[in-house]
Amino acid sequence: MYKLIIADDEAIIREGLKCLLDWEAEGFSIAGEASNGDEALSLILSEKPDIVLLDIRMPGMSGLEVVRLARESGFHGKVVILSGYSDFNYAREAIRYGVLSYLTKPIDEDELLEIVTEVRSQLDSDQAARDSSEHYRRKAYDTIIHDILLGTADFSRLDSEELHLDADIYQVIVCEKYSRGESDVSYRFSDLLRVTNQDHNSFDNITADSREVFLLKGSFAIQKFNDFLERYEREYRPQKDSPLDSLFLAYGRPVSSLASIPDSYSDACRLIDRRFFCEQGQHTIGYESLPRLESCVPVITRGFLEEYTAKLFDALSAFSHSRTAELLEELLGKLYLSSDSIDTIRLFFADLYLQLKERISRHYSGSNIPFPTNAEIIRTISEKFYLYEIILFLTEQFERILFSIGHSSRESVIDDILYYIDHNYARSITLESIAPLFGYNSSYLGKIFSKKVGENFNSYLDHVRIEHSKKLLLEEPIKVYEIAEKVGYRNVDYFHIKFKKYVGQTPAEFRKTAKNEASE
Repeated sequence: MYKLIIADDEAIIREGLKCLLDWEAEGFSIAGEASNGDEALSLILSEKPDIVLLDIRMPGMSGLEVVRLARESGFHGKVVILSGYSDFNYAREAIRYGVLSYLTKPIDEDELLEIVTEVRSQLDSDQAARDSSEHYRRKAYDTIIHDILLGTADFSRLDSEELHLDADIYQVIVCEKYSRGESDVSYRFSDLLRVTNQDHNSFDNITADSREVFLLKGSFAIQKFNDFLERYEREYRPQKDSPLDSLFLAYGRPVSSLASIPDSYSDACRLIDRRFFCEQGQHTIGYESLPRLESCVPVITRGFLEEYTAKLFDALSAFSHSRTAELLEELLGKLYLSSDSIDTIRLFFADLYLQLKERISRHYSGSNIPFPTNAEIIRTISEKFYLYEIILFLTEQFERILFSIGHSSRESVIDDILYYIDHNYARSITLESIAPLFGYNSSYLGKIFSKKVGENFNSYLDHVRIEHSKKLLLEEPIKVYEIAEKVGYRNVDYFHIKFKKYVGQTPAEFRKTAKNEASE
């Protein structure tokens, strides 16, 4: 039986959850219940349940605080968040703390049963993996190799010659399935090496953390591996059904001593963890691709998010396919060299798209843009296994946006700029700030703008702003300084000067005259 804890501040909800399913028939025993956050945390740490049904709002501390503190204290059980409402910010935080699912009240019996069934399946799988790991640990030889990989072996007590660990060079390779959904692999990597391995002379092979690990021993085995990599790149990589079609390999640096083997193993594990950054169709990754640890720092901050939201919005508003692609490539480069976690990167892209969606919807409210729902955006990005998949998703979405907000009469870059101004006049835009969006320097762009439009950029921008302000003065019962801000003038006195220059009246006089004419 797996242990279950129910935490909700409403007794009727707790009773309902206990009765909603036949928990014993589903393989669970209720180990306790809590009515507030403090009780829930205490119960989780003392009982160490396999699953917790946790209300997101409780007295004492919130459900998310309970999860965070429990995780920090070493709790690894499954958590299902319960809430009376759906909120993206909570869902995003829940993802960050490894919450399995998010249910809104009233709880649907079928939905709860589906989640419980999934949890039981995962717990069964985890238990089987633990049993398998225990089985391998009982084997003395595998235990020794495992300890060597981790750097915990007592070399003074090892007979290196008897264990065939007296080579002049070693290299570690970690192998796993290429696709998450595959049940079997087409090839065994040991067969692909094409080396004999009598008495473990050429390599050792163990399972660690559900991955196959190979310790190559000696120059001959390592050369055979290098030959295989070269052959794969030359003959198989462009093809389907190649020998590596169902495998993914990560290999660490070659090392010259037993004591240095953990360095090679660490390389390979870090590379496996960085599969997220691999290109489409990539099946191998080597230590040469690892960024230097000392150069890796977190880059994702609120300012970083706002910077790229603004840059991408400008690129989309300028209908610049190339600039949009350039910014995505720039993001790829910065994130590849960062120390931000994969989950943090996924959350960053979800935030980025949601902010872009909000800003574009506001500025182009007249365009029928086929945006996915916020929930679809979050789910799609969080389920992507590779970064390139996220970039492809965003590229497709950006193409839809460009198609929707573009307009067919644009025949030159000047038409694009005029369209950009008409939709962004309320922002602080200058010729210098938008020229790079259209691939020009500001001086040259200013000359061709004046020639094409018949007036300079600043004068045209003032005309657009003044025309929009006249409309607001006639239609909106708001103060003049508010109208100034709405059309892009941060200084109301400057707005007065410009308005009188182009209209011949002050804003107040213009509004009064219009009202008098309308009443006659």
